Amino acid sequence: MATTKKTAAKETAPAKETAAKTTTKKTEETAAKKTEETAAKKTAAKKTETAAKKAPAKKAPAKKAAPKKVAPKKPAAVETKVNFFVEFGGVQVSVDEVVKNIKTTIGKDAKEISVYLKPDESKAYFVADGEAAEMDVFFC
Repeated sequence: MATTKKTAAKETAPAKETAAKTTTKKTEETAAKKTEETAAKKTAAKKTETAAKKAPAKKAPAKKAAPKKVAPKKPAAVETKVNFFVEFGGVQVSVDEVVKNIKTTIGKDAKEISVYLKPDESKAYFVADGEAAEMDVFFC
């Protein structure tokens, strides 16, 4: 009988080691699963936070602005062609021609020209960029 007791003792020792190994493996597997679950929860939490940050912008109802009143279109500015003549003694002189002669008299383009035309004297008095001068105007 002594032999059977020893055999039983030998058999129980490996069984305890196998049980310990199985328990260790189960513990490692459980720990690995928990780690995976934790990582999955963290990832899901990050996605939820990101979605939550974006969601208020999407969920907030946009206030509809009142329809804008469209002003009626103004016609484009049209430059008006003016033909202006001065008549004296039955003879006409175009104002454009007088201005052209003033520009040739001063010898340069002026930013501002003021003209005083006196047909009875046949003269045009003018001020071009602050310089006063006079010119003969012939009514032909």
